[in-house]
Amino acid sequence: MSEMIALNNLSKWFGDLVAVDRINLSVGRGEVLGFLGPNGAGKSTTMKMVAGFLEPSDGSAIVCDHDVVKQPVEVKKRIGYLPEGAPTYGDMTPHGFLKFIAEIRGFDGVERDKRIDEVVEKVILGEVMSQPIETLSKGFKRRVGLAQAILHDPDVLILDEPTDGLDPNQKYHVRGLISEMAAGKAIIVSTHILEEVEAVCSRAVIISRGQLLADGTPEDLVARAPNHNAVAVSVASKDAQSAARIAKALTGVQSVEILEASDGGARLRVQPKNGSVLVTPLGDALKAADIDIQQIYVERGTLDDMFREITTNSDTKGTAHA
Repeated sequence: MSEMIALNNLSKWFGDLVAVDRINLSVGRGEVLGFLGPNGAGKSTTMKMVAGFLEPSDGSAIVCDHDVVKQPVEVKKRIGYLPEGAPTYGDMTPHGFLKFIAEIRGFDGVERDKRIDEVVEKVILGEVMSQPIETLSKGFKRRVGLAQAILHDPDVLILDEPTDGLDPNQKYHVRGLISEMAAGKAIIVSTHILEEVEAVCSRAVIISRGQLLADGTPEDLVARAPNHNAVAVSVASKDAQSAARIAKALTGVQSVEILEASDGGARLRVQPKNGSVLVTPLGDALKAADIDIQQIYVERGTLDDMFREITTNSDTKGTAHA
């Protein structure tokens, strides 16, 4: 896997406002990197620097062995960029706009028309090609933006909220398109939809207050969720306290929590210590005490849980962040 993007201590500040704070990151060919963070974390600013739309305050961004500051034209030749909002010319039609983009990219005649036809088919734009862009729905405008980003078949794709405004069927199609393109490209996808990360990304990073806090596969990050590998067990309300005492006495148990109780039953969450496997010994211990188990299962945890844990508990330095 060859390195296509390399960020080295990449930083951006606006006066006292620190937007991106010494990020080190590399993305290789064949990777789809989910770029996650709260609003104002620095995601869009980072992507604008990678795409050459903002100059770094410090550090460097290298794309396909070209420095974004020293060799901006070479970088832009190799990048397809879908910014947030995907600005276009509202009075142009998608056909006119894509023709304009193709010619800027150096295509003309038969090759230009061929590339337009290919991207129109890929993003399913055929039915609106003759309408003014300003009359299109948000979803179609987003697809026009995606079409211009992939028209020249770039080595690197930077996609900021690519499925924003799309309906569920359209989201499914765009996710499939990203997966289809992934093998030959390095792709960065910024999204607030965490299920999208698990659907299309081979790797994900989390930034908050401009700093990189986590980096791994979606499975790696889920394993950092607070309730990963916890055992949830449902018993009758009358047995809840006894079940909790039995669970606490087991080797490898870190904590036991009675989550909810009603007239008919109670649910306990048993947290393991140091990766202990608890479901079998807990089930056996409860059965030995004649406690009826209504349900027992191992919790996987979620990206949402992990995201909240990391971003709300982070204590990064700096006077101000964006």
